[in-house]
Amino acid sequence: MTVKAGGMRKRGAEAVADEKKEEESKFNPKDYSCEILLEKTTKEKANDKSFPTDAFNVTYLVDGKEQLDVTRSNKQVNIFDFYYDKYGNVQKIDYGFGSVNPTQWGYKSPEKKKRRKG
Repeated sequence: MTVKAGGMRKRGAEAVADEKKEEESKFNPKDYSCEILLEKTTKEKANDKSFPTDAFNVTYLVDGKEQLDVTRSNKQVNIFDFYYDKYGNVQKIDYGFGSVNPTQWGYKSPEKKKRRKG
């Protein structure tokens, strides 16, 4: 039996795309106990009342552009740590406008079984 050593080396655009995927996967929101609800959104979409009450509006800078995300977490420090590690420039973290109880957010009621007519 022979084993092929080395393998194919990616070049050009493929290598750059792989590096970006590695960089993005390095900062997983689950590692920081965060969940991103909306990413790079507008103020109108971020002010939606259907979000949970533990959602925060995070404003940060990327390449001189101001970006807005809606992220939920139990603690603001977890959100700050995630965005500071990922982007490095956090402008502000505001409370969101959500009004749904966090334990009920995303809950779907179970389907009712049809009764047999007998």
